[in-house]
Amino acid sequence: MWQCKECPSKLASRYLLLQHFRQTHVCFRGSFHYPCPYTDCPCTFSTWSKLLNHTYKTHAKQETPKPEELTTFQCHVCSCKELATERDYFQHINGHLRHNETVQCMFVGCAFESNIYSTFNTHRYRKHTPHSLIDFKPIVVSSSGQLHQSDNSVDRPAESVDTDYEFETLSGDDTVGVDLPKSIEEKVACILLKLENIVHVPKSAVDEVLSELHYILSTASIPVTKAVVSDLFQNHNIHVEESVVDELSTVICTSNPLGRAISKEGPLATAYKRKQYYTSHFGVLEPVEYILELQKSRTFQYIPILKSLQNLLSQKGVLDHLDIQRTEDHQLTGLQYYKTIRDGEYWKQNLFLSGEDLRIAINLYVDDFELCNPLGTSRKKHKLCGVYWVLGNLPPGYHSTLSSIYLAVLCKSDDVKTYGYGKVLEPLLQDLQVLEQHGVFISQLGQLVKGTVQCVIADNLGAHSIGGFLESFSGGSICRFCTGQKSEFQTKDVGSGAFQLRTRDIHDAHVQTAKENESFCCGVKRQCVLTEHLSHFHVTTGYPPDIVHDLFEGVVPVELARCISLLISKKYFTLEILNTLIQTFPYKWGDKTNRPHAIPRSFASNNSIGGNAHENWTLLRLLPFIIGQILPDDEPPWHTNCFKNIALKG
Repeated sequence: MWQCKECPSKLASRYLLLQHFRQTHVCFRGSFHYPCPYTDCPCTFSTWSKLLNHTYKTHAKQETPKPEELTTFQCHVCSCKELATERDYFQHINGHLRHNETVQCMFVGCAFESNIYSTFNTHRYRKHTPHSLIDFKPIVVSSSGQLHQSDNSVDRPAESVDTDYEFETLSGDDTVGVDLPKSIEEKVACILLKLENIVHVPKSAVDEVLSELHYILSTASIPVTKAVVSDLFQNHNIHVEESVVDELSTVICTSNPLGRAISKEGPLATAYKRKQYYTSHFGVLEPVEYILELQKSRTFQYIPILKSLQNLLSQKGVLDHLDIQRTEDHQLTGLQYYKTIRDGEYWKQNLFLSGEDLRIAINLYVDDFELCNPLGTSRKKHKLCGVYWVLGNLPPGYHSTLSSIYLAVLCKSDDVKTYGYGKVLEPLLQDLQVLEQHGVFISQLGQLVKGTVQCVIADNLGAHSIGGFLESFSGGSICRFCTGQKSEFQTKDVGSGAFQLRTRDIHDAHVQTAKENESFCCGVKRQCVLTEHLSHFHVTTGYPPDIVHDLFEGVVPVELARCISLLISKKYFTLEILNTLIQTFPYKWGDKTNRPHAIPRSFASNNSIGGNAHENWTLLRLLPFIIGQILPDDEPPWHTNCFKNIALKG
């Protein structure tokens, strides 16, 4: 049996392991991240074909474990048998429930039954968690002492495995009732959509390639096709007039679904036609333009979050991941360790999100970015503010992939300052109110599912601006977590209880005082725009510190600059030697992409090494291995800081 590294599933062969991993786990990892499914292998690959080549080259000699008892499941509602894993079995049962079919509980001694998806799964989580195989009814679970010969025969050689495409091959009975030309047309459209939006091939270049490809398929290939058809007739001693051969060859070439799709009259010939095709066939959501001030032509773009959620939750496997994560949350209740934000007190205190019913948790991310050279004459002229969202219900690891992050609002930063977040976020807040009060309809469940904002991630300036705090950090109450004064931060211990944390009641009182006096109170100017509109979100618990800005672009580059400056002053190495060591270090995997930049000569005067968060995180982890061998063990800065601990643990 082969064990999946991402879930408890066990597969009978290497081929089944790869197929399971591709269908179940890879779809959420983005288009350029395919990790090796073997538990002891850390490699990742940019394409599916590279992953396959790696597994059959590197792990080809890895022996299959000895046959053990193989457990399979069979549905007690229909005749479906030999479901390989418990997860596959429950996914199959969920299919019956989503079609409003009555399902009886599959556990021994339980007569509960229901045709409502949420009701049945709530019963299962409450009454039968945890459970083992012996708790299932005998008609559900079947075991065999060894693997069948047919299971072992599935372990195919590398050349028999399809490579590097995202579509299942239709063959035999699978083609019954399927419009093959339309299916091929959609697959070609998917490829072109990836070229334009993932690989970023210009639309003009795609048009040129399609034009040349259509010429090859329609005109240039007719003589070749004619020769092949003539040879075929001759080999079978069939005498056909040459005009018939010409006509047959022309029909074969011109009736090719690919050629028809990219022809001048086809739906994929031009960028305009492709855009229309994507919108009508793939559920592409066009942004909606909102007017801030008509006279000055000030506008912003909003992508409706409710429609985006409907499209996302209609995708294969997303709902199952939500169910699995909710099950794990209930199973881990009461354990004394912190794995995700759902193990924290703020999540548990929010009864709307942490209750038994399925809820949608939205994580908002707000940040500004420059379109032009930030050091040139256009600096800040075209600076944009983006509001993004992530589905917080997904298991850990999926939130940071680019394919899981979606844009909601795009507006010029100057307009945000002029009109405020309340005006810019107005359509988003209206949709979030609908999500809280009524929910979004999920077709696979056949019901409305409610949700709310779990948290807002932003840098300190952005968080204070949206949250209604003072945006100046020069003095006074500059912290959104406590009411302490800036002058006290360097003289009082945080752990001593010297600073009063902001609570709902305290913050509401500060908001009321600021409103009455038309000024600010303890760093509060006004109420948070999200707290004003949402019933299950509050500013005191909804703005966590941002590790990227606060740590990896704040504290870490300063501490590294001071440490490196001290070690250079003791003449253990020079800046040139250090930069050479950094640039020649053998980085692996993701560290190759996020390899640290050279330390600038001005780092000591600037009191910072600069760099972005990913580069600083890589340098922080690997600096002990880069310079550790040239430093004495009794060096005080090395002995007292965390670098030595990192090296010893490594």
